[in-house]
Amino acid sequence: MTLAWTLECSACGVQRTAEGLPGVCESCGAPYVVRYPSFPSPAAKAALAARPWTMWRYREWLPLEPEQQPISLGEGGTPLLDAQRLAQRHGFGRLLVKDESVNPTGSFKARGLAAAVTRASAAGARRFVVPTAGNAGVALAAYAARAGVTARIYAPETTPPTILSQIRSYGAELQLVPGHIGDSGKAARAYAAEHAAVDVSTLREPYRIEGKKTLGLELAEQLDWHLPEAIVYPTGGGTGLIGMWKAFGELRRAGWIDGSPPRLYAVQAAGCAPVIRAFETGADRCTPWPDPRTVAAGLRVPGPLGDRLMLTALRESGGGGIAVSDEALTAGARELQVEEGIDAAPEGGATLAAARGLLATGAIRPEETVVLFNTGAGWLYRA
Repeated sequence: MTLAWTLECSACGVQRTAEGLPGVCESCGAPYVVRYPSFPSPAAKAALAARPWTMWRYREWLPLEPEQQPISLGEGGTPLLDAQRLAQRHGFGRLLVKDESVNPTGSFKARGLAAAVTRASAAGARRFVVPTAGNAGVALAAYAARAGVTARIYAPETTPPTILSQIRSYGAELQLVPGHIGDSGKAARAYAAEHAAVDVSTLREPYRIEGKKTLGLELAEQLDWHLPEAIVYPTGGGTGLIGMWKAFGELRRAGWIDGSPPRLYAVQAAGCAPVIRAFETGADRCTPWPDPRTVAAGLRVPGPLGDRLMLTALRESGGGGIAVSDEALTAGARELQVEEGIDAAPEGGATLAAARGLLATGAIRPEETVVLFNTGAGWLYRA
C-alpha cells in the first residue's frame, strides 16, 4: 500500500516515500519531516465536536492509514489552565499553562511515542529502542506494552529513581549508562544496529514530531482557533517546539487560522544551554555542551539532533531563548504547585522562571497572552 504522505529531508530537501521504517536521511543524516499532499478544509472543524478528546481527534493531520486504529492510551486532550494568581503576582496580562503532566505516563512524551509506535508497528516493527533522560523511556515502555512489542531503554545512571521504576514497571528492558543522554544514545544506536530494533530517538525517525505537533493543534482549538502572542517551552531535544511550529504552518496553509503565529521562546537550564548559546551567537547549529548539569533531566541534552530546526523556528517566529538557573526553575515549579495546584516538573518550572525574565526585559509585554508548557509531572522526580 502506498502511503498518502511523503518524507522530506529537513536539511538537503531530498524526498522519499514513507514506506518501510525510515530513519534519518540516507544522503546527509539529517531528520526527515512528514509532508502531506493536502489538509482538511476549515469546514471540517465541525466534525471535531463528535470525536473523543485525545490527540487522535486530528487524525486527518496525522500519519494514519484509512481505517487504521492507533496504538493509544488516551494521550492528548490535556487542560489549558488559567494561572490568574501567578499572572497578577508577576504582572502578566493573561498567563496560561498547558499541563501535559496528565498524559498517560505523566508527560508530553506520550504523544510522540504513541505516534512513533503506531507507525512503526504498522510497518512490521517488533523491537524498539530509545535513549532517554527519563520520560521518553517511560512512554516507550508503556506503548510497547500496549502494542505487544519489545522495548529496550538506555538511561543515564543519574535518571530520577521514580522514573526508572516506572520504566521497569511496564516490563521494558532497562540498561543504565554512565554519563548523559548522549552516551545513552550511542548505546541505543549500537543496539539498534545489532538487533534490527527501531530506534525511536528524538528525530531519528519522523513520527514523534507528528505526535508532538498535536500540542499546537490542540492549543489552537482550545483558544477557539486564535493563537497566543507568546509560547514559552522547555527545550531539550526540541521535538515539541519543532512540532508546534510545523502545526502552526500547516494550520495557516489550510485556512484554519489566520494572523501571526506565536513567538516561540525556548528555555534551557544554565548548566546545559546549547540552543540558547547558538541562538545568541547567531549560529545555525549547536556546539555540544561540555559537562551538562541540571536537576531538570529533560533539559540535560548537550547536542540535540534537531538544533537547526529549533533555531529556525525560534528565528522565524520572532522569538528567542533564555537560560535559567536550577534554583530559579526549582522555585518556578514550586510556585506552580503551591499557587495554582499544578504538579509541575522542573522543566515546567523553568518556563515560569523564563517567562518572568522575558517580561522583565520587555520581550514579553504585560498585555499579551502567554502560554507556558508544563511538560511532565513533578511526582516523577520525587523519590
